Amino acid sequence: MVRAPRLEELHMVQQRVERRARVVIRFAGDSGDGMQLTGDRFTAEAAAFGNDLATFPSFPAEIRAPAGTLAGVSSFQLHFADYDILTPGDRPDVLVVMNPAALKANLGDLPRGAVLIVNVDEFTPRNLAKAGYAGNPLEDSSLEPYTVHQVPMAALTAGALEPLGVGRKDADRSKNMFALGLLSWMYSRPTEETERWLRSKFARRPEVAEANVVAFRTGHAYGETTEAFAVTYEVAPAVLPDGTYRQITGNTALAYGIVAAGRRSGLPVFLGSYPITPASDILHELAGLKRFGVTTFQAEDEIAGVGAAIGASYGGALGVTTTSGPGISLKSEAIGLAVMTELPLLVVDVQRGGPSTGLPTKTEQADLLQALFGRNGEAPLPVVAPRSPSDAFDVAVEAARLALTYRTPVLLLSDGAIANGSEPWRLPEEDALPDLTVTFATAPNGSEADGTDGRFLPYLRDPETLARPWAVPGTPGLAHRIGGLEKADKTGDISYDPANHEFMVRVRQAKIDGIPVPDLEVQDPDADVLVLGWGSTYGPIGAAVRRLRAAGHLIAQAHLRHLNPFPANTEAVLRSYRRVVVPEMNLGQLAFLLQGRFCVPVDSITKVSGMPFGAAELAELLGPYVTKEEVPA
Repeated sequence: MVRAPRLEELHMVQQRVERRARVVIRFAGDSGDGMQLTGDRFTAEAAAFGNDLATFPSFPAEIRAPAGTLAGVSSFQLHFADYDILTPGDRPDVLVVMNPAALKANLGDLPRGAVLIVNVDEFTPRNLAKAGYAGNPLEDSSLEPYTVHQVPMAALTAGALEPLGVGRKDADRSKNMFALGLLSWMYSRPTEETERWLRSKFARRPEVAEANVVAFRTGHAYGETTEAFAVTYEVAPAVLPDGTYRQITGNTALAYGIVAAGRRSGLPVFLGSYPITPASDILHELAGLKRFGVTTFQAEDEIAGVGAAIGASYGGALGVTTTSGPGISLKSEAIGLAVMTELPLLVVDVQRGGPSTGLPTKTEQADLLQALFGRNGEAPLPVVAPRSPSDAFDVAVEAARLALTYRTPVLLLSDGAIANGSEPWRLPEEDALPDLTVTFATAPNGSEADGTDGRFLPYLRDPETLARPWAVPGTPGLAHRIGGLEKADKTGDISYDPANHEFMVRVRQAKIDGIPVPDLEVQDPDADVLVLGWGSTYGPIGAAVRRLRAAGHLIAQAHLRHLNPFPANTEAVLRSYRRVVVPEMNLGQLAFLLQGRFCVPVDSITKVSGMPFGAAELAELLGPYVTKEEVPA
């Protein structure tokens, strides 16, 4: 065993300091090595320091994939900078690998000259064989293009923890904190907050807290004292608009947006949900926010979850249900019920790779057509999509506003990249949030002129919004019928009349079509090529467009938040450009919709690998459009 040096034995090594504008770091190891925790903690350090940042966690779908195999590799990538950034980065500048499988799974993404930090203790013949290596890559020439640091993380951690009475097996669980300490030293990250966090996280097991703190300090001291690391780096804080910031993931931002909507509407929030990756964290987050008037119900299945949420809306609450694509399939009949009963309902779909159970932990944008048309009959509803983790807060508030104002279910399309990714979020002022106050029906609304005086008409519509009145059950004099059968106009009685059905179908559609949404804004409108995106493609598109503009190309960019209805100026914008290009993580669903709706040619760039577009990748794919080269069919 290699003994970790005692503090009194350490000698400071003189290192030079280099300033960097941006850095991309990836931690990779077995799914039991704590890579997500390590990456998230480094992200918190970067956020506290004031850097702009974006993250991309990647992990297996299995709870515990086979240890040491490629299938079990978990990674966490962080991009942090002293300026505003849009993506988690294409390729890591620094790759930290905890075992051979992590090296093999991630080495292809590493550019020449990058730094590779290897936990050499795990490169045993058995682990090399598990990863499919015939020999040890640390002993041949395959890693020559990189700056390789072989660090005995497990042995150094075990040696540092030996005086605490921690055995080798338990010490092995803390080697991720050694890696975190080393990287924190390399990039001049503050350490006090991480130590406080560790003591708080393991407050009930102080011996575990102390072991992790010692491992963290040992990694930091190793960087300070070894001659292998001759350089430390500084990435200055970013210049961001004034305000109070915190690091936030897309799922947490969505949960907070739902709570904010409840507070601004004055309504209790009810979440009916069934756990499903990658949406489960919304349920977990809201379950801890009961003090804000939130009730969470973990249902026995997806159908029960949405049914309970509809019942809560009928009772006068803001009903919410969260899921992913497979759950939307199961909830579709109940969502149609909410369309027919015209009750407010927020439906969150955190998209993942499909079809069926598909790729539970990978990202995709393939539920757009399902969101618009995945119900029987004519069942229109608004569809909105956030563009980034922090934007999920605003879009959740907007979705709730639409649901409450227009008495309709609203489908919010997030995805795995947004849900699990994180970035800085500027906390909004409460007064800046929209007033979502709801006026419930309190008295009969029939008129003497049509013979309904003294009667409550549940389908007598607001002339401006076409929304029907919302009456809380038990309000005296407002008894009314509800259900999935067609309703008669105004009275809400069951009706099989053909003319009435035609009228009600058309008025439900007109209610959605008539929702006013902000115009589509275009950056650099003087170009003749427009790149149009939706959802999480915002970051890669923005980064790719920056590259093309820096190369001297004119290229316009626009992004859709409202996907149904489209902004009123959408057709005019599309017709203003020689070429319109739509990158999507599906096989061209938005492009299909735009061409069908507006009869405008649209070029489609698609990707369905379960991974988001890279900035360089997308810039290369867009290149022929802006240079007027022949674009492959």
